[in-house]
Amino acid sequence: MIELTVDAAGLARSRFAVSPLHEVVATLLPWGLQPAPDADPWVVHARRVLRRARLPLLSELALDAPGYVPDFLSPYPSGPSPTVEEELEQVRCTPPERVLSELNALHDGRPCNGLAGSGLPEGVRRAMTRGGAHVARQVADELRRYWELAFAPHWEAVKAVLDAEVGRCAGVLAGYGAARLFNSLHPWIEWADGTLRVKSRLRIALSVPMVVVVPSVVAPRPAVAVDPTHEGDRPPMLVYPVRDKAIADIVPPASPSTEMARLLGHTRASLLAALTQPASTAQLAARHFLSPATVSYHLGVLHRAGLVTRARSGRSVLYRRTPEGSRLARSRGDGLRTRWDGGDVRKRQERQEQPRPVAVSTKRGG
Repeated sequence: MIELTVDAAGLARSRFAVSPLHEVVATLLPWGLQPAPDADPWVVHARRVLRRARLPLLSELALDAPGYVPDFLSPYPSGPSPTVEEELEQVRCTPPERVLSELNALHDGRPCNGLAGSGLPEGVRRAMTRGGAHVARQVADELRRYWELAFAPHWEAVKAVLDAEVGRCAGVLAGYGAARLFNSLHPWIEWADGTLRVKSRLRIALSVPMVVVVPSVVAPRPAVAVDPTHEGDRPPMLVYPVRDKAIADIVPPASPSTEMARLLGHTRASLLAALTQPASTAQLAARHFLSPATVSYHLGVLHRAGLVTRARSGRSVLYRRTPEGSRLARSRGDGLRTRWDGGDVRKRQERQEQPRPVAVSTKRGG
């Protein structure tokens, strides 16, 4: 059992983060070889991609059994949703002395923290002779390549799942408080009497200044990431698994009526029916198994028809139904033929989508 004691001030500082680089580095742990039975296929195949990509440092640092992956590979999220470019730059700019200290910990271990020593792989030793700054740059380059091959094609859909989970947690916190929130994350996570308990084969008890909570589609079970090479008040990260059901639990499926599908087309009608609460292009694409570009096009048509509005929220643009869109989504049968005979929508679309005149030059080439 891992026990993290957090006082009221620490609980107030605790936060959630969605970290793309954390998902990448999580596959370097034994989780990458033993993913959850319901893990997405790209998670299952990530280690295979790593082997084929010939990334020497990452391949040598990847674990086949419990052990230590240097923490500079997955820096603490600087905000609630850093981009992969921001996190890769953090890796690249890691102080050289910290890089070498964490790599030496692989060899020397930290017995007082339960970290056993092991031999340094040959490639890692060679890279270290060129200095910590060189290692940080090479690791950042290899992480970028691994990201592009194994993660980037899936990230929009994955981030939609993780963002939806953070949204669910915000609702639980606002409505029921922090204790209910932590107890809703996973059956292996429990909050009681100021202590966060996480089921584990390890026996660790710590007083911590705060907790960074990181939902993950890679992690098969909850875990607590504690840096064993640094003393001080660096807060732990609580990682817990999330699957695609996070979206389904928050947004129940909604089907458009046959009449609305005839009026708008099946795809646009389905998107309008799904907007029972604000959603981004990526979230709708993940739910409807469409490309973000396709969803963006159809939302643009609905927006020009006055059926949805859009507004920026952080790095995302959220779409929501207008009152007219909601009336249309709720309509059935004759209601469509009386108020929504198709004229309003089609006329607006025709006005918006009329081709603009193209200026043709009358000049002739010399």
